[in-house]
Amino acid sequence: MKIGIIVGSVREGRNGEAVGKWIHDFAVARQDEGVEYELVDLKDYNLPFLGAAASEDQMAAVGAWLGKIASFDGYVFVTPEYNRSVGGAFKNALDYLDGEIKNKAVGYVGYGGLGGAFAIQSLRGINAERSLASVRTMVSFSLITDFENFSVFKPGAHHAVNANAMLDEVLLWSRAFETIRKVS
Repeated sequence: MKIGIIVGSVREGRNGEAVGKWIHDFAVARQDEGVEYELVDLKDYNLPFLGAAASEDQMAAVGAWLGKIASFDGYVFVTPEYNRSVGGAFKNALDYLDGEIKNKAVGYVGYGGLGGAFAIQSLRGINAERSLASVRTMVSFSLITDFENFSVFKPGAHHAVNANAMLDEVLLWSRAFETIRKVS
């Protein structure tokens, strides 16, 4: 089983890279049997705005994005919270997806002033519309308590409880949805 950990921020000076690496390292350290975790950074894809004119290179990036996302059985989305919602680049990237994510499971790791809760709530609605099932447990990092000077990631040890629960749910649901994808 392959689980993609997707860093959904492309902003310069972002905290998402550190948060994504933390959850990836945490997941790998669990040594879940038969599970491979891969860290995917949205910043590595030069996606044009959906519907806008795009260069040949950008269209190749779209194809690479679709292929990469389709290769996973489930996901963990690492999302910042911008203006009480999901960031525009991540929303745009998700808008390209359709069958690649259908009948799969997703867990969330959010970060921001309020722990990314509003961004995660936005993603739950967006993803439900695409038949991507959101697990219950989420991991929320506060810029105030989990980052030194709002930029150096230093998460509290207590986050391990929610990280374990969220990953357990993603694996359970991903295995269940694998059966559904085989018959649909």
